[in-house]
Amino acid sequence: MALLGCGVVGTEVVRLLSEQADDLAARVGAPLEVAGIAVRRLGRPREGIDQALLTTDAQGLVTRDDVDIVIEVIGGIEPARTLILEAMKAGKSVISANKALLAEDGETLFAAAREYGADLYYEASVAGAIPLLRPLRESLVGDHVHRVLGIVNGTTNYILDQMDTHGAGFNEALEEAQALGYAEADPTADVEGFDAAAKAAILAQLAFHTRVTAADVHREGITEVTAADVAGAQAMDSVVKLLAICERVPSADGRNGRGVSVRVHPAMIPRSHPLASVREAYNAVFVEAESAGSLMFYGAGAGGAPTASAVLGDLVAVARNLVAGTSGPVEVTYAKLPVLPMGDTVTRYYIQLDVADRPGVLATVAEEFARRDVSIRSVRQEGMGEDAQLVVVTHRAPDAALSATVERLRNQEMVREVASVMRVEGDE
Repeated sequence: MALLGCGVVGTEVVRLLSEQADDLAARVGAPLEVAGIAVRRLGRPREGIDQALLTTDAQGLVTRDDVDIVIEVIGGIEPARTLILEAMKAGKSVISANKALLAEDGETLFAAAREYGADLYYEASVAGAIPLLRPLRESLVGDHVHRVLGIVNGTTNYILDQMDTHGAGFNEALEEAQALGYAEADPTADVEGFDAAAKAAILAQLAFHTRVTAADVHREGITEVTAADVAGAQAMDSVVKLLAICERVPSADGRNGRGVSVRVHPAMIPRSHPLASVREAYNAVFVEAESAGSLMFYGAGAGGAPTASAVLGDLVAVARNLVAGTSGPVEVTYAKLPVLPMGDTVTRYYIQLDVADRPGVLATVAEEFARRDVSIRSVRQEGMGEDAQLVVVTHRAPDAALSATVERLRNQEMVREVASVMRVEGDE
C-alpha cells in the first residue's frame, strides 16, 4: 500500500500498522505492507518512520505496480484529488480522510471508482474514530432515515463548553483550545463552520441517497455567539452547541420526500437532551430512522490515533475485498431529492430584546410576529426602566419568516436593541 501524507494521522497509521501487523494480517488473510510514503519535504525528522520509504514523487508512488491500496491523509482539494484519480485509473483502491474534497467533489471521485472498479472508503472523514458512515452506508441501507443531528466538530464544542461551564469569553476559550492542540493556529475552518458543513454534506448524502455538496449546506459559525446568548440558554436550562442537522422534509401528503434540509449553525438545546452533555472536544451524532428508531454515536471526533483507527478499519475492509476478489458498496444517489433553501426550513427562535419600559411594547412585538404567521410559544419580561427586556421563544415556523420578523423588530422605535437571536432545537 502507499500512504499520502505523514503528519499526525499518517504517523499514527504507520505506528498501528507496525504494532498490529500480525493481527491485521490474520484478519485480512494477507500481510499489509507499506510500499512508500509521499511527503512534501524529505528533511523533516519523523519519529518511528523508515526514512527509506519516504518520497516526494506522490504521482509516481500511487501508480507503482507494487501498490494496490492508496491511503490519502494529506487533506485539501489539490493535489489530493488528482492523486486519488490517478490511483484509481491505475487500478488502486483508495482510503481517504479528506472531508473537504469528498464534500466539494465527491461526484468525480465516486464516478472514477465506478469506472475503474476501485473501492473508495472514507470513514475517517467524519467524526474521527466514531463508526458512523459505515452504519449509514451499510447497516441502515434497508431503513428510511429521517434525520441526522449532531456535534461533529470538537474544536467548537470545546469552546462552547468552556463558555457555558466556566464563563469564558469566545476569544479566551479559543486561545485555550489552541494551547491544548484542539484548534489550529488559523481556526477559521472550525469556528466559521466550514469543517462541520463538509461533514454534514457527507452525512446527508449517505442518509438520504441524494447528491449533497458543501455548497448546499447552510453554514453559520460560532464567532458571533456572545455571553448573552450563553446566559439566555442557561436561563432556559439549555446549552448552546454548534449542530449539524440533516433532515428529510416530507411532502404535504406526508408520504413522499419534498426535499432535504442540511444546515450547520449554533442552537440552544435543553440540558435534558443527550447532546447537551457532550463535553470538551468530543463528538456525538443522533440518527433517527423509521424502523431502527433513535441511535446515538459518541466518541473522540478527532486526533491522530482516533482518526488512524478509522483509517485502519477501512484498510482491513478494502484489503479483504482485494483478497476475496470483490468490491465494497458503491455510492447510491437514486433519490435525487432537492436541497431546500434555509428560508424554507422550519425552525424555532429564541429572541432577547432590550425594550422601552412603557405600555404597548408587548403588543407591538406580538403584532410583528403575527404579520408573518409566527406563533409565540412563550414570552416574559425581565427588568424595569433602562434594564427592561422581552424574551420571546417561538413555535416552529419557516426560517425566512422568523428572520424577517427579527429584522423588522430591529427597526421598531420601542426596541432599543436585539440583544440575542438563537435557533432552538429539541422538543417543544
